[in-house]
Amino acid sequence: MSNVCEDHIFSSIFKAHSKTVFNYIYYKFGNEEKANDAVQEAFVKLWENCAKVSPEKAKSFVYTVANNLYLNVIKAEKVRLKYANSVDDHSSNLSPEFLMEEQEYKEKLDNALNALPENQRITFLLNRIDGKKYAEIAEMEGVSVKAIEKRMHLALKSLREQIDGI
Repeated sequence: MSNVCEDHIFSSIFKAHSKTVFNYIYYKFGNEEKANDAVQEAFVKLWENCAKVSPEKAKSFVYTVANNLYLNVIKAEKVRLKYANSVDDHSSNLSPEFLMEEQEYKEKLDNALNALPENQRITFLLNRIDGKKYAEIAEMEGVSVKAIEKRMHLALKSLREQIDGI
C-alpha cells in the first residue's frame, strides 16, 4: 500500500499540485509571497500528517489546508487582487496614444475584475488564465459544476457590461 510518507509519493504530489494550489491562493490573496507561504505551509502540514492522509486524498487535503490558511489571514486583513502591470522595455517604440489606451484598458479590466464577487473572480481567472476546466474548479472550490457555470456566466456578463470590446 502506497503512503504519502514515502519521499517519491510526496514529491510527485508536490510536483503535480503545488503550482495550481499556488495560483488558486494567489488569485484569492493577490500576493505572491502570501500564496507561496500558504502553499509551503499546506505541504508541510501534509508531510506532518502523511500517515493519516492517503495519496488519493492528498490533493484535496492540500487545497483545504491552503484555503483555510487563506481564510485565517483574510479575517485579519482585507486583501484585494492586484496585478503587476509593468510596461515592457521594448514598448518605447509604440505610440504614446497606444500606450495610454493600453494602460486605460488594463485599468478598466483591473477595476472590472476587482468589482466581481470573489468567487466569480477566482472562477474566471482559474478558467481563463490557468485553463482549468469547470470540473477542476468545482473540485477546488468544493461546489458543483453547475455553480461554477453560473459563476462564469455572471462574471462574463458583468465584465461585458463594464468593458467595451470583451
